[in-house]
Formats: sequence, C-alpha cells, structure tokens
Amino acid sequence: MAEAQASEEKPIAVYGALAANLLIAIAKFIAAAFTGSSSMLAEAFHSVVDTGNEGLLLLGHKRSKKEPDEKHPFGYGKELYFWSLVVAMLLFAIGGGLSIYEGIVHIQNPEPIEKPIWNYGVLLVAFLAEGTSWVIAIRQLLKQRKPGEGYFKAFRRSKDPSIFVVVAEDSAALLGILAAALGVYLSVTFENPFFDGAASIVIGLILIVVAIILVYETRALIMGEAADRDVRKSIREIATGFDEVAEVKRLLTMHFAPDQVLVNIELKMRTGLSPEAIFHAVEAVQKKIHEAHPEVSSVFLEIESLRSTQPENAAA
Repeated sequence: MAEAQASEEKPIAVYGALAANLLIAIAKFIAAAFTGSSSMLAEAFHSVVDTGNEGLLLLGHKRSKKEPDEKHPFGYGKELYFWSLVVAMLLFAIGGGLSIYEGIVHIQNPEPIEKPIWNYGVLLVAFLAEGTSWVIAIRQLLKQRKPGEGYFKAFRRSKDPSIFVVVAEDSAALLGILAAALGVYLSVTFENPFFDGAASIVIGLILIVVAIILVYETRALIMGEAADRDVRKSIREIATGFDEVAEVKRLLTMHFAPDQVLVNIELKMRTGLSPEAIFHAVEAVQKKIHEAHPEVSSVFLEIESLRSTQPENAAA
C-alpha cells in the first residue's frame, strides 16, 4: 500500500538524481580536461550515463500513466519496467564499458596527473551532491520498508524502478567517487599513473555489477512478478472471511506497475447458496480487496461451484 502511494507521487528521487548528475557531469569533464585524470574522465562518463538514465526513467514513469485502451487493455504500466531495463543495459555497456576501456588505455599510455586539487575539489562536490540524491532515494525506499526489514531486502522487494534504480545508481556513484579519489591520491603520492588507470577499471567493474543486479530485478518485473507474500496472504484472508466462501482454490497475482496489480482468484463457495447470494458475496469480496489494497487495479473471480455445473446445465 505504501508502495502504491509512493508511485502515485512525483518521482522525487529521479528528479533529485537528474539535477545532481547533470551538474556533476559538467564539473567532472572540466576537471578531467585540466588534470588529465583517467579516473575523473571515467566518472564523467558515469555521470553522463546516469543523467540520461534518469531522463529515461522519467519517460517510462510518464508513459506508464497512460490510460488503458483497446490495444493495451491493462494499461501501459510495464513501460516503466521496460525503460528501467534499458537503463541497466546502458549502465552496463556505456558506463562500465567506457570506464574500463579508458582505464586500460591510460595504463598502456600513462600520463601524470596535473593540478590534482581540481580532482579533489570536484570529487568532494560530487560526493556531497550524490550523497544528497542518495539520501532522498533512501527515504523514498524507507517508505516502502516493512517493520524490521533490512535495507537490501526492501530494495529487492521494491516494485518501483524510479526508487530502486536510483538507489543502486547513487550507491555505485558514491563508491566510484571513492575509487577515483583513491586512484588520484595514489597516483600523485607515488608518482605512478597506473593507479589512476586502475581506479578507472574499478569504477567500470562497479557499474557492471550494479547493472547486472538491475537487469536481474527488472527482468523479473517485466516477466510478471507476483505481489508480495503479505499482500497475497491478506487477499486470501479477505476472501475466506466471508461465510459464503468455503476456500480459496487458487490465487494468481501480477504487477503491471508499482501501483497496478492484477488479481485472479478462484473461490469454492459453500453448497446450498442461491445465485443471488453468490453474486452479492463476489461483489463484497471484490470491494473489500480494492479497499484494503488500492494498488489492485483489476480483480477477476472464478467460482468453482458455478464453473463445475456448466457441463451439467449444458447437457440438460
């Protein structure tokens, strides 16, 4: 329920990350030009990719809110998941690939870092900006966290890419900044450009690992991930809470978006009920499910007793 409410709001985490990454990318390119630092250039590539990624997330968020139509009767919610997968692929191919390539080139053709104060200054500003964006994203994630639940479990359970993608990207950015700063420090201290190139490769590996995690998470959502176990348990309890319902024979759920869940439920009704009693019970079950879980956009109910009697009626 908290996730549904969060997704109805504007994607604050994405806007914060977009503004931070755009300013940081410009500053890093300027610093890389003045110092010749490979790790700084890799970080600049990273920030450019992140800026583009936030734009794609905003595009996906906007398109996912389109109303259902004849061609897409369940709406466009999965657009957000599709563009999140594109973000992960770009992070892997461009962010990680370019950073590793730049690091290898720098190791093969080493150049000393000039005016390292530029690097330290820009990296400090970048760390503060990325840290602010990370805090905003974490706060959004915490709104979805269950009591006693760990951060990583909340991240894995989240169905909202506009939050968990930003958390992952910002975490990678902070680690990358630390790697870049260490690379610059070691290169200047030991007068050996190898450390700067190695730091660029480390940054690329960090981005690739994060990209793989994001691909795994978004793939599950695109394929049709079920609602949380607690949500499924609650729906079962709602249905069996009516005297007319004997048991829930089958319950299928699937996320079309963070705030759009499809529910297909098969109920076994108690014997001796009139068609009117079954009809009113079905309406009551649907209504209570919607009230308890606003993220449930569609509920399809099958009644075993009616379905099983259809052949007999047809034969008669």
